[in-house]
Amino acid sequence: MGESGLRYDRMVERALRGVMRDALSHVAKHGLPGAHHFYLTFRTTHSGVRMDDVLKARFPEEMTIVLQHQFWDLTVDDTGFAVTLSFSNVPQRLTIPFSAVTTFNDPSVNFALQFQAIAEAAGAKPQGAPAAKPAPAAAKPGPAKPGTVTPLPKPAAPAAAETPAGEKVVTLDSFRKK
Repeated sequence: MGESGLRYDRMVERALRGVMRDALSHVAKHGLPGAHHFYLTFRTTHSGVRMDDVLKARFPEEMTIVLQHQFWDLTVDDTGFAVTLSFSNVPQRLTIPFSAVTTFNDPSVNFALQFQAIAEAAGAKPQGAPAAKPAPAAAKPGPAKPGTVTPLPKPAAPAAAETPAGEKVVTLDSFRKK
């Protein structure tokens, strides 16, 4: 596909990231409805991610945060979100661009999105996802204490595959130019 070709893979990726943005915007304005809660996994090395150096040293590549009971000052804009969470009873402000997020999961409704890496340099080609590690049989996130950080293995799921718990995981590999 040449430079003038339609990049449906990028269009779909942008639209699915918009679903995440809309969900977070709703929560920022109205709070979490019912049993909804979010697991968000993001690359800590992505440009634009702002977090305390101690957390960055503890999670040098990837981190999963839980937005459930104890989070404060969630703000969302067109490029990302910021939230305050408690780590060992110390409030920490995190700023995360949407392009850094690799997984968005709302286990209360069995909904998950998995995103591919987005190139950060202008004109750079999108990177492929890093080699995935095999997920254990019970890789579904369990209940977490508020403000806890749970590093999860990156699932290696085919597009729209059924997971053991019946959750739909949407990946964009089938749309990617190989």
